[in-house]
Amino acid sequence: MTTAFAATWDYRCPFARNAHEHLLTGQAAGADWQVRYLPFSLGQAHVEEGQPSVWEKPEQDSGIVALQAGVVVRDKFPDRFPAVHRALFEARHDAGLHLEDRSVVERVLADHGVPADTVFARIDDGAALEKVRSEHEEFVASHNVWGVPTFIADDQAVFVRLMNRAPQGADPAASIKAVERVVDLLTGWTDLNEFKHTSIPR
Repeated sequence: MTTAFAATWDYRCPFARNAHEHLLTGQAAGADWQVRYLPFSLGQAHVEEGQPSVWEKPEQDSGIVALQAGVVVRDKFPDRFPAVHRALFEARHDAGLHLEDRSVVERVLADHGVPADTVFARIDDGAALEKVRSEHEEFVASHNVWGVPTFIADDQAVFVRLMNRAPQGADPAASIKAVERVVDLLTGWTDLNEFKHTSIPR
């Protein structure tokens, strides 16, 4: 039976990178998941009281350009989304590139067969920002989402940190096991509120 759930992302978070690599790897291997990929602006989550929001001043946030680009690709070029999604995480965390640099995002799009001019037209006219804002605010309101990656199923939501990556070529069995364990805990054991190691053995 298909498992339906959602997962938030912001390309700046290394733990979002880990979780979304597992999601992409599992789906590419045929995992029976219906995943809703949800943008979440870490910049907006950390705006101080009395300061302008990211929605009002997107130029103040270093992650919002890439986040908008990811949403446009998700919605307009869904067949290219997995590759672009993975590549934007790689640009930030593997190559150390600055995602506020439009040329970095444009290069990722071009490298994966997505017309950058079409994507940036949606960013420049405000449509992409409005889409990010509406989804971000929807799940802040409905599930008290405050960070990434948050997994959401029905009325349950949980913030998760997976320590291992699933880069290109990784064993999909490990990714499928990791994600399904998270979702099983999320939906099947709601008594568990927090389970955190006191130290990281690495």
